[in-house]
Amino acid sequence: MSDLGPVMVEAAPSAGLRPYVTRLCAFREHYAAPVTRSEAAEPGAVLVLAFGAPMEAGGRRVTAFTGGLGDRFTVTRTAGPIEGVEAVLTPFGARRLYGVPMRHLTNLVVPVGDLLGPWAGLVVERLAGTSSWRERLALTDRLLRERIAAGPPLRPEVPWAWARLLESGGRVSVSSLAEELGWSHRHLVARFHDHVGLPPKTAARVIRFARARRLLRSGAPLAEVAAACGFYDQAHMNREFRALGDTTPGQIRPRPAGAASAS
Repeated sequence: MSDLGPVMVEAAPSAGLRPYVTRLCAFREHYAAPVTRSEAAEPGAVLVLAFGAPMEAGGRRVTAFTGGLGDRFTVTRTAGPIEGVEAVLTPFGARRLYGVPMRHLTNLVVPVGDLLGPWAGLVVERLAGTSSWRERLALTDRLLRERIAAGPPLRPEVPWAWARLLESGGRVSVSSLAEELGWSHRHLVARFHDHVGLPPKTAARVIRFARARRLLRSGAPLAEVAAACGFYDQAHMNREFRALGDTTPGQIRPRPAGAASAS
């Protein structure tokens, strides 16, 4: 059997890590020829603790890397072989892990060592020395949990507002969030820049896009998804999918075998 292509094994974050990490995935990629992808914007910060051949991400040549939230897709190019563990952090997990205002990482790809110093190299070295994928996932879970717990504590207001945005699928208004918090619009935006890296209106836009992708993958009709996610119409949804994911809704939604592909 050929070992070419991607292989992934996922694990649910432990209870102590769950407020800060939404996804853990051990992976290996090896291709006969370089593979270029457009990685969609998502309501989380991607941390890749990898070893092997460097890849290109966001115009940089990196192996272990991370970044903040963004309002655009990121182009990656992988030739492999490369393997390791990918974690998707909540904005607050990233804020505590990296200890810097998230606005400094918006739409950026950064080598992990630039933010976490020698600790990052030790983690990658330990992952490379662990052969079992499940053990790699458990090791990553424990080390991230310890490092995040030692990070700067955060006040609860912005996590509360973020949870409201997630629960509403990005449809709650920024003015209502500010009113419920007793903050001015300017103060709310400033706190979001620090804790999330995006202003609340842009964060809501990314959340709507992520929800629309999930609904489309479940097979929901395009018109219903556009309405449920608060797009003005399907043309508006198409523009957002192009800007945030370099794709179209029709390319996301599963189609019956033999059906013509959407443009």
